[in-house]
Amino acid sequence: MYVPPHFAVTDPAALRRIIRQHPLGMLVTPTGDGFDADHVPFEFDANEGPLGTLAAHVARANPLWQRCATGTPVMVVFRGAEAFISPNWYPSKHEHHRQVPTWNYEVVHVHGTLGIRDDERFVRGLVARLTRQHEAAEPRPWKMSDSAPDFIDGMLRNIVGIQVHITSWVGKSKLSQNKELRDRLGAASTLGERGHTALAQRMREAG
Repeated sequence: MYVPPHFAVTDPAALRRIIRQHPLGMLVTPTGDGFDADHVPFEFDANEGPLGTLAAHVARANPLWQRCATGTPVMVVFRGAEAFISPNWYPSKHEHHRQVPTWNYEVVHVHGTLGIRDDERFVRGLVARLTRQHEAAEPRPWKMSDSAPDFIDGMLRNIVGIQVHITSWVGKSKLSQNKELRDRLGAASTLGERGHTALAQRMREAG
């Protein structure tokens, strides 16, 4: 990924924020013909390994877990807030007409090695934690015990756990940091008015 210095994210806390706020990762794995990509929600554990570990599950019918042995190098892409930026939103454009359209976004590329965890205890714990995390905002959060035990047992038998042991990561936040302050804030204001509140806030906070 091309990362100009003014867009680089090097603070581990900022990288972890993007991953946790946007946990649906694109897992890129090698195949005999090139590469494949699977989109799965990940749990991030900062305490396991030097940079942390990602955990997820895939369908047992998905050939990924048999095609890629433990130790296979992989990449996971986490896309954060993003939106189109019109030059009309920059105050300076209306003075000298020297601006062009662009796209602002946040992204993290995680590199690591794959681990296959085909055991019921790991998968059950992972599913329980993911459920608690993503159901937390519901008025009456769903929990595994809401369903019959034999139904849950059957569902768990149909998935396989995976881990990605992180070896390196690179982050990019393209938030108009290369623009005048008035232009960055002008674009952020229009984004906020159009419902892109998360990206607008990130642009206001960017230095």
